[in-house]
Parts: sequence; structure tokens; C-alpha cells
Amino acid sequence: MEANPRFRFLPMPTHSLLLFVVWLLLNNSAAPGHLVLGAFLAISIPLLVARLQLPQPSARKPLLAIRHFLLVLGDIITANVEVALLVVGPLKRMRPGFVAVPLDIEKELPITLLASTVSLTPGTVSCDISEDRRWLYVHALNLTDEQALIDTIKQRYEAPLKEIFGC
Repeated sequence: MEANPRFRFLPMPTHSLLLFVVWLLLNNSAAPGHLVLGAFLAISIPLLVARLQLPQPSARKPLLAIRHFLLVLGDIITANVEVALLVVGPLKRMRPGFVAVPLDIEKELPITLLASTVSLTPGTVSCDISEDRRWLYVHALNLTDEQALIDTIKQRYEAPLKEIFGC
């Protein structure tokens, strides 16, 4: 991926700004030395890693992405309560298990977002992705219905990601 000709000096201006601000915040100082070193790092690091960037699909439906984010946030809150009740109760009620979720998405970014979403939701953790990127392996703290978990992941999380990224 070639760097944008307008930004040869700053191939990733947003990243540069973020690096500069984080450097100053971490050092809790705006002394001239920190400003110079922060600027040097903010310019040199993106220049060094710009060629490592892989082209990723862009969000074709950003409003749907916001809706999806809010849905996931609600699921995280709900799952926190469910897991808390499950953990406080008798251990006999827990039925941990693994499930293989077939994937319809193929691009790295949407798969990563799906795996992260599953892991962020308490009670489930994405453990691995098959080498051919066709299966996402998920561990559930309380697996009562394997097919219901697969359907939930595919309908609530994978389907919106397919639509957001047009995969």
C-alpha cells in the first residue's frame, strides 16, 4: 500500500497526533524536551510502519456501525449481570463448553471485530480461528444450547458486520 502523496511526511496524521498526545500524557509534562521527543516519535514511528499497513475494508454503513456498537454495549451489560448471577449461584449450574461457529465473513478486520465482540461479552471467549478462516472457536461459561449460541453470534454480531463492511 503506497502512502498518500499528500502526506509523505506524515503518512498517518491521526496516528501521529495520537502518539504525540499520549507521549505528553504519559510523561505528564509539556517541557521542551518532551515536546521535541514526542514530535520526533510522532513523525518517525508512522514513517517506519506505514509500509506494514494492510488494506482493510472500510465501513460502508457507519450509522449501522453505531447501532451495532450500542447493541454490543447493551449485550455486555446484560451478560455481566447474567454471569454475576451464575457465578454467585451453585457451581453445578455451570456447563462450560466449546463451540465452533462457521464464519461467512472473510476479511481480517471484520473477523477480528467479531472475535473481539464475542470476547468482550462476559460468559464467552473467542479462543481461536481456523487456519482457513472458516471457523471461530468460542468457549462459553454456560453452554446450554450449542445451536442457540451459534445462531446468536451469527445473527446479532456477524450479520451486522457483514452489512457494515459489505462482505
